[in-house]
Amino acid sequence: MASVKEIAQQRQSIRTYDPTATLTEEELLSLLNDAITAPSSHNLQPWRFLVFQTEEARRALRPIAMNQEHVEKSSAVIAVIGNRKMYEQASTIYDALVESGQLTEEQKERRVEGIVEYYSSASEEMLEKIATFDTGLVSMQIMLLAKERGLDTVPMGGFDKKKFHEVYELKPHEFPAVLIAIGKAAEKPTKTPRLEAEQLTTFL
Repeated sequence: MASVKEIAQQRQSIRTYDPTATLTEEELLSLLNDAITAPSSHNLQPWRFLVFQTEEARRALRPIAMNQEHVEKSSAVIAVIGNRKMYEQASTIYDALVESGQLTEEQKERRVEGIVEYYSSASEEMLEKIATFDTGLVSMQIMLLAKERGLDTVPMGGFDKKKFHEVYELKPHEFPAVLIAIGKAAEKPTKTPRLEAEQLTTFL
């Protein structure tokens, strides 16, 4: 099995996919269940996923995604949806800590009360920044775990987010953060250059 280092180094953005390769719902759910171990602020997990699995669904998404061919030719596209009201699910999330004995009900209530008070008083801009950061973490895990499974990906931030919000009827407090095409590569990726850490790092 490849190491985390090897997987990270092998992962490349792929834009040409084998259109005959498919992924089952079970395979995609397995990938997402592994990916949602990503960290998030106060463990509020401000994400959900829309998975464009069928050819018809991907074809309909393509014009919203700036007509990028890999949207249609990949095996699936995962849309990571951010949630500005992530604090509303705090009680449900922290119930699991009570059930496992890590918190008492009283401790949970105090913790949830503090979380809700803090987040509900934050600006919408701040809440979106928090959710955007966290959706970035889960998105990277999706791509690394896909590579571990022998799959390739490309993240897409350039799409019509307003149109996406309308067509797929997102809630007012939700926003589409990123689209991730996933499938079997039909091209050999070109290794892209990176600046050396020595050029980017200052030790204090």
